[in-house]
Amino acid sequence: MSDHVIAIIGLVLVFAIATFTKVHMGALAIVAAFVVGSGFVGKSADDIFGGFPGDLFVVLVGVTFLFAIANNNGTVNWLVQSATRAVGGRIALIPWVMFLVTAVLTATGAVVPAAVGIIAPIGMGFCVRYRINPVLMGLLIINGASAGGFSPISIFGSITNGVVSRNELAGNPTLLFVSSFLFNVVLSLVVFFLFGGRGLLGRRAEDTQKATESGDDEGGSLVTAGAPAGSGDKPGLETDGGTGATAVKGGGAPAPATAPSGGGGTSAVEVEEEAVQLTGIRALTLLGLVGMVVGTLFFDLDPGLMALTVGVVLTLVNPASAKGAVDACAWSTVLLVCGIVTFVTMMEEMGTIDFLGDSVAGINAPLLAALLICFIGAVVSAFASTTGILGALIPLAVPFLQGGHVGAVGMIIALAISSSVVDSSPFSTSGALVTANAPKEQREMVFKKLMIWGFSMVALAPPVTWLFFVIPGWL
Repeated sequence: MSDHVIAIIGLVLVFAIATFTKVHMGALAIVAAFVVGSGFVGKSADDIFGGFPGDLFVVLVGVTFLFAIANNNGTVNWLVQSATRAVGGRIALIPWVMFLVTAVLTATGAVVPAAVGIIAPIGMGFCVRYRINPVLMGLLIINGASAGGFSPISIFGSITNGVVSRNELAGNPTLLFVSSFLFNVVLSLVVFFLFGGRGLLGRRAEDTQKATESGDDEGGSLVTAGAPAGSGDKPGLETDGGTGATAVKGGGAPAPATAPSGGGGTSAVEVEEEAVQLTGIRALTLLGLVGMVVGTLFFDLDPGLMALTVGVVLTLVNPASAKGAVDACAWSTVLLVCGIVTFVTMMEEMGTIDFLGDSVAGINAPLLAALLICFIGAVVSAFASTTGILGALIPLAVPFLQGGHVGAVGMIIALAISSSVVDSSPFSTSGALVTANAPKEQREMVFKKLMIWGFSMVALAPPVTWLFFVIPGWL
């Protein structure tokens, strides 16, 4: 058995074992790199550690550290409240506010599961209070996270653009972000009208407020209990104390929501009555986020170093806002991404990635090969971590793209979108978070609807993105 086959089997086992067991995918990938590298290829520990992505580590730690501070000092909560007030009580616009707020969070560096985990309880509270379909709300929150996920300073964007840059491929980070954002907007329009959005048009908050306050709220208060066993928890799913409860109170960090099962309980929205003011530290945080965006986009500064710089400045100005911020960093996601990239880098040094890419390129129908790669990304990402998939599949496509058979920019965009829009599956982290935070009596329905929608995305996203971004050959 050749070294290439052993490495491929190792990568497949990493995804399979992590998908069907509780073993962390990142830790498993590092172990696989050690076993395959030392046991079969003869690599030393220094060789294996040489593939550890230090630059990506700084990006992941920096942006999640900054996001934790922004959450602690109430900046995130201020953004949510401000956006909600801006719609003037128009119920049909509330799901779109959740879409935009989640997109802003991920676009400025929040890890997708963290953004969904914070906004989903708030969104589900609106569902209870204003009689909005929780599937509609959940999908718009997930799509919002994906829409912002490929900005140049986001986690997904940093991973994708980093692989493109390291392999000297033609790339267009701005077009990747815009394409993903617009695709998710169109997808959300379909979701809106498919899951009851038409019935929300023309309704205002005061029209349903009296019915909600009287206790006739279709099942009572929002319960944000954790996902049941087997609901799809993946590495990177970080909840409060392992319970999965993440309701936002006042101006501070997420806290578990308490809601009795009766009709007159307190929803996540009702807990949050006091308006969050734009204080000096929150204004400084917003300024820091804007500065990070400007520095990254226009001055080519490293997003990880920028995020750490802003985080340190905020800590010096207001030490209380940084309390627990280091612990709140998405260490599970950091280990996941760095572990996968370490193993894939070893495969690249072995020549396995070139071997696989040449095999795909050897298919006499390059367009068919491109579609196949997009399907692989969608299928695996529906069950595993999108972050890990991006780190593994884009390098797989590199030799194929270097052959010039299809446009590199279009192929990267198609693969990125195909691998991310399937996050609505309840077996992926974002889908599991929405299911866990749905009203208890509707949780089973939400799970089934998300499963149907998620697998429809597995079937439809690859050919649609392939037709739009690969077939025309203009990218």
